[in-house]
Amino acid sequence: MKNGHPICQGCGAPLTQTFVDLGSTPLANSYVPPDRQGPDPTYPLHARVCGECLLVQVDAVVDAADIFGEYAYFSSYSDSWLAHCRTYAAMAIERFSLSATSKVIEIASNDGYLLTNFVAAGIPCLGIEPAANVAQAARAKGVPTEVAFFGAATARKLVGAGQGASHAADLIAAKNVLAHVPDINDFVAGVRILLRPDGVFTVEFPHLLNLIRSVQFDTIYHEHFTYLSLLAVERILRRHGLRIFDVEEIATHGGSLRVFVCHDASQRTELPGVAAVRDKEIRARLDRPEGYEGFSDRVEQVRQHLVEFFASASAEGRKVAAYGAAAKGNTLLNYCGIGRDRIAFVADRNPVKQGKLLPGSRIPIRTPEAIFQERPDYLLILPWNLREEISQQFAAIREWGGQFVTAIPDVRLS
Repeated sequence: MKNGHPICQGCGAPLTQTFVDLGSTPLANSYVPPDRQGPDPTYPLHARVCGECLLVQVDAVVDAADIFGEYAYFSSYSDSWLAHCRTYAAMAIERFSLSATSKVIEIASNDGYLLTNFVAAGIPCLGIEPAANVAQAARAKGVPTEVAFFGAATARKLVGAGQGASHAADLIAAKNVLAHVPDINDFVAGVRILLRPDGVFTVEFPHLLNLIRSVQFDTIYHEHFTYLSLLAVERILRRHGLRIFDVEEIATHGGSLRVFVCHDASQRTELPGVAAVRDKEIRARLDRPEGYEGFSDRVEQVRQHLVEFFASASAEGRKVAAYGAAAKGNTLLNYCGIGRDRIAFVADRNPVKQGKLLPGSRIPIRTPEAIFQERPDYLLILPWNLREEISQQFAAIREWGGQFVTAIPDVRLS
């Protein structure tokens, strides 16, 4: 705390401006055994914006080890995400001329979903994953995986174990992990240590600009410590002798950025995509505190519309189920006060989640077959970023007049 305010994890300034306060909620990925007694623990979920470096962040109220030591999210259960990663691997191999003499490292490698593509191409790789249960799944696929939280200490350990350059990376990949780290400066310092002088670090993260424009407040939860713009990420990288030389706007997670990073001394030329995204953020006023005002009011409007939908469905005697026991869905349901009196069950492909209950709402998680057994009138798609994939997979609900529903950025039926 500084002068009674939380401290920015980016620059250390006091955080005096609220972005949105979502109240007190359970951990979004802490799925509940059906026999657990008593209420689920809840923690404040308050997102703030730094007036100095403009980094949006939630108050750090939970230790990262309590979140990621044992994890229920397995990347391989999304077909579209697997396709995205295959495309990325093919691009990286060609663009950066990766071969059997190269080294690829992925930070937060999960169940090996990405690195299997490099293994198949004969390119040496290493995953770094803090969740032991998920790392074991990666090893079973033939992906070498180190169980560790990534930061400067882990990077020094890996470089030392490999006698320097032999364990440094030509390519470091980080997909949707930068927001998950409680000490973003330590993480970026580790990247600088582990990256070879001519190496490339690619990092993907949901774009804050899209979060604001499409009211994607459900992507805010305790496991996501920061919410990132290009402008904020550039500031953090510069502190550690790194710079961005290219940016791609990609469709994943409701609109993300893929940022290409190199050492300051690298000969790589900055490409036009960097200025294009930077200018887009400046036009949206993300370069000043005023650009972050008014978001709370738009979030409240989403809540009102979703509550009205459920009240109408209940009055008409309609059965509602949900698909995708996703963390973002738990933020949405808990903030809106939606429980098992409104949603009969949520279906999910992940067997680790099946048979458990959603945190807070205590809605039971069942297999996808339950949708066809129960024949709901409405199927609420909680991971709205996968709406197209899910609606195609379960198109048969239309045979009994079922409709798909999403709540972000507003209630939509199809």
